[in-house]
Amino acid sequence: MVAAVLLGMLVTWVSAADVMDTGWNSLMGDVRRPWAVDVALFFNWIGGGWRATFLVPLVVAGILLALRRWREALFALAAFAVSAGIVQLLKNVLGRARPADLLVASDFGSFPSGHTANAATIAVVLWLIAPRVWMAVLGALWTVAMALSRTLLSVHWLTDTLGGILVGAGASLLVAALLWGWLRWESRPPQAERTA
Repeated sequence: MVAAVLLGMLVTWVSAADVMDTGWNSLMGDVRRPWAVDVALFFNWIGGGWRATFLVPLVVAGILLALRRWREALFALAAFAVSAGIVQLLKNVLGRARPADLLVASDFGSFPSGHTANAATIAVVLWLIAPRVWMAVLGALWTVAMALSRTLLSVHWLTDTLGGILVGAGASLLVAALLWGWLRWESRPPQAERTA
């Protein structure tokens, strides 16, 4: 989380970071093809707005509740809320300008990418709940695809998406660290079994 804040301060207040961002933005403009824009627009639709803010967290929590894993459902909702809150706080405090050539309308503040933060939050939350290699791989692919889609549409700078990954993963890990003992309490054997 601290790394995300430091990165945000660096890219907002130090112009040296602009070289990498403008170079990446130019590269994305060069490789932009109609089919890739269509894919990126799908990621834009699925990864933002009410779908990412409300629907995805509620679906994840609902599935966990149906599986009678209410503690993990509360953990997931808390991680999504903390991630979204930090994204909005950093956007408003830093107020970084978006690229001038963006292809879709977007809200205020470029750093960090909320779409990418949400994707990273989903990936880390699901991996913490079901720690499997395939879950980690799918989560990483989802997050990278979301980050690439944001820069392909020129809605974000490359460092905005890196900041989003740091915020999403950091928020999930922070909430997990605070709640881990409570989350695992249900799976502990009764006292009699532990002492036997």
